[in-house]
Amino acid sequence: MYTFQLLFILAGISNIAGPNSNTCSVYPKDPYIKAGENITITCQSSCVGASKIYWKLNNDRIDDSLSSMLNRTHTVLSLRNFTHPRATLQCYTADTQQVIGGTIIETYSAKPRNISCVQYRLNQEESGGLDSLTCTWEHHMNPPVNYTVESVFYKQKEIVQCHSKKTTCTLTPLFTLRDDNITVTVKATTHHWNVSSEPRTFALRDISKSLPPKDLEVTDSAGSLSVKWRRLSPLEPGHCEVKCRKVLAGGEIVECDHSETGNNTRPYCLLNDEANGYITINNVDSCTTYSFSVRCVLGKAIWSDWSKEVLHVTKLNKNHVNLRLWRKVSELEENGLRKVRVMWKGIPKDCGGTFTYAIKQAPDSEHMTGGNYTFHGNTTCDVVVNQDAHRINLTVFQNEDVLVVKSVYVPAVGETGLPQVTNIQTLSDDNVIKVSWMAPMQPVSGYKIDWTQDGSQYHWKESEYTNVTLSGLQEKKLYNITVTPLFGDKTGQGTQVLHVCSSFGDPDSIAITVVPGHRHAFVSWNTTSQKECSGAVQSYTVNYYKAQDGPHLNVTVDSKMRNVSLKDLSPDTQYTVNVDARALTGISTSSDEKFTTKKFDPGLVTALSIAGSIIIFLVLFLGLCFAVQWKKFQEKPVPNPALSSVGVWASQSQQKGICFQPFRNPSESHCDTVYPEKAQSTSTPSLVTGHDTNTASEYIVDYANSGMTLGLYTEDESPVEPAKTPPSPGESTALISSESSTANPYRSQSSVESPVPETAKLSKHVPVKQQERALLKTIYVTLDMIEQDHNR
Repeated sequence: MYTFQLLFILAGISNIAGPNSNTCSVYPKDPYIKAGENITITCQSSCVGASKIYWKLNNDRIDDSLSSMLNRTHTVLSLRNFTHPRATLQCYTADTQQVIGGTIIETYSAKPRNISCVQYRLNQEESGGLDSLTCTWEHHMNPPVNYTVESVFYKQKEIVQCHSKKTTCTLTPLFTLRDDNITVTVKATTHHWNVSSEPRTFALRDISKSLPPKDLEVTDSAGSLSVKWRRLSPLEPGHCEVKCRKVLAGGEIVECDHSETGNNTRPYCLLNDEANGYITINNVDSCTTYSFSVRCVLGKAIWSDWSKEVLHVTKLNKNHVNLRLWRKVSELEENGLRKVRVMWKGIPKDCGGTFTYAIKQAPDSEHMTGGNYTFHGNTTCDVVVNQDAHRINLTVFQNEDVLVVKSVYVPAVGETGLPQVTNIQTLSDDNVIKVSWMAPMQPVSGYKIDWTQDGSQYHWKESEYTNVTLSGLQEKKLYNITVTPLFGDKTGQGTQVLHVCSSFGDPDSIAITVVPGHRHAFVSWNTTSQKECSGAVQSYTVNYYKAQDGPHLNVTVDSKMRNVSLKDLSPDTQYTVNVDARALTGISTSSDEKFTTKKFDPGLVTALSIAGSIIIFLVLFLGLCFAVQWKKFQEKPVPNPALSSVGVWASQSQQKGICFQPFRNPSESHCDTVYPEKAQSTSTPSLVTGHDTNTASEYIVDYANSGMTLGLYTEDESPVEPAKTPPSPGESTALISSESSTANPYRSQSSVESPVPETAKLSKHVPVKQQERALLKTIYVTLDMIEQDHNR
C-alpha cells in the first residue's frame, strides 16, 4: 500500500514539475477516508523557493518528525490512524509563517455501531399478536448513506429487512413469540464503499415495551386519595409506578411527599396477573389540586411511557381548618359609634360545598347585649360598636354543619394598660416592605400586622417575631401599616406608620428654563412630582452640546441646587441642553431645550447705548445753543452799506461816562453816545447814478430829529455841553473807495477830533466839561435802524 502511495506522490511531483512548477499547493485535495486509516499529504512550496515547511491540523502544530522533504520544493506529511470526523490541514513556511496551502480531510465510520432495538406490542391485551420493532444506531452520514436493517428470528426462521437514509428504522408488522430471540445487522452503502455492522442479538422479552396504562381514576375519602388504573398486559406479571404532584396556591407544582404512602420513593405497587392496579395516598391537603400519572413494566423489560395526567381537587378536611380572624377598628365618630372591619381567612377558595359565616357582636360585659350578622361566601364584613369593649365571634358552617368557631377582641376607647409596640422601622425595595419594631414591656403571644393602600381594602398577617416582610404589594404605592400585639385572648393597642412606599420610581419630571448671554447661559429648572413614590434626587447633571458637531459637556450639582451658569460658550452659536435628575432608583431626563448665545456682549451694547445717548444729547444741546445764537444773530440789526454813514467812536480811555443808548428803546437804559461829523458845506456826488444822495449832515439832522438821543454823559450823569469846534482841516467827507476804485457806499469821517454837531441834543444825565475833548472811534450807523425805530 505504501508503495502505491509513494508512486502516487512521485507522479504528482512529475506532473507539477512542468509549466506550473512555480505554484504552491497541498494535495490530494479534500480527501474522504475511512476512520482509522493512514493518509499521506504533500505540500508543494515552489512559489516561495527553497524553504523549510511545518504543518498545522485544526490550528495545532504537528510534530515535525511526521513530515519529510522529498526535494527543495516538496514536503510529505504522514498521518496514521486518522479518526477526526472533519479536520483542516495547512502547511506554512518556517521563516515567514506564510500559509502555502491547505486541505480538508473527512472520515466515515468503519461500521455502524451501538445498535439498540425496542419491540412494541400493538395489542397487549392478547398473549400474542402483531408487534413492531424499531432499531437505532450510530454512524457518520457524510456523504449520504443508505442503510439496510436485517432481522433474523431464530425460532421462526424468518428474515425481515427495512431500508432508511437515517440512523433509525422500524420493522412492522411482525408476528413474534414472547420467548424468541432476534439478530440485527445494519449495512451502510454509498457510491464509493459499503460496510456492515457487527451482528447484535436481543431477547424479545428484554426489549419489549408496554403501552401506557389507561382509564386512570382518583377517588377522595376521609383525607386520603385512591388511585386506580387498567394496564394493557393483564396476562403477564409486572409492576407499575405512580407519579403524584400537587399545585400550590401560587400555581407552583411540587412533588408529593411520598412518605405519606409509606415509601421514601415514588408510590410503587406490584401487580401479578390482575388487569387493574391501585394505590392509596394518605394525609393529603384539603382543597388542594393533585395530579397523577402511571407507568408500568413487564419483568425486566423497558418501562412504558407515562399515562395521561389526571387532576383531582381534594375535599375540605375539618381537622385541617385553621381559621384566622382579625379586625380593623376605625376612629370614634361624633355619634359615639365605631366601625369595625372583620376579616378572616383559612378556608380555601377551591373547596367544594356551601359555606356560611355567622358573626355575633357582643359587649365584653355580661350585662350587655349585642347583634348577629350572617354572610354567605364573603371573607369580610363591617359591624358597628360603641366606645365600650366588645368581642366579635365568627362561626363557619359547611352544608349547615358547624365547621369552626373563632373570636377577636375590640378594646374600649381610652382603655389603658394595654401593650403597644414602639419604634416601627420600614425598608422598601422592589414592591416589598420589611417592617420591624420594638416589643412592649408586657409579655405577648404574637403580633397582627395589617396594611392598606387605599383605606378600603385591608391585608393582614400574623407573626411571632418583631419583624415581618410584606410582599405582593402594588408598584410605587403608599401604604399605611399597623402593628398590634396579642396577649391571651385579647389585643393590645395598635401602632401605625403612614405613607410607606412599596418601591421607588425614577425622580420627578423636570422643566428647564434657559437665559442665554454672549458667552454664557443661565439654566434653571423645576421638578414636578408625577408619582407618589418618586425617588429622592441625589444630584442634577446639566448636559449641553453644540447643535451640530460640538462635544458633549456636562456640569453636576447637588440636589439642593436648581440652577447653574454655563460658561465659556461660543457667541452666536446654537446649543442643546437637558437636565438629568439622578436617584438611587434611576434617572429622569428633561426634554431637550435649544438656545442660541448672543452675538454681542450685552454689557458692551449697554455701554455703547449710554455713550451714544450722551453724544446725541450733547449734539442736540450744542445744536440748540447754536440755533439760539443764530436766531439772536439774525435778529441783530446789520448796517446797510447803502444807507450807512461813518461816525467817530471815543477811544477806550475817553469812554468813561459815555454810553450809547439802543435805537429801539432809547429811554430804557443808557447808551453809548455817537458823535457823527458835521456835514460839510460842499456837496458830495451821488453814490449811485440816478439816486439821490444826502450829505452826512443831512443824515445827522434826520437822526437827531427822529427822537433818538446822542450825547455825552459823565459818571454822575450830568449833561455835557457840546464843544463848538470848527471842523478839523484834516477831516474829509469824501466817499471811501475800495481798491478796485468802485464806489464805496460808506461815508467817511476822519478819526481826528471833531466837534459835536450843533443840532445834536445833549443828555442831561452826563455833565462834561466844556474844555474836555474826546477821542472818537469810527462807527457805522444805518438810517434803516432809525426808520425801524420810527415804525415801532
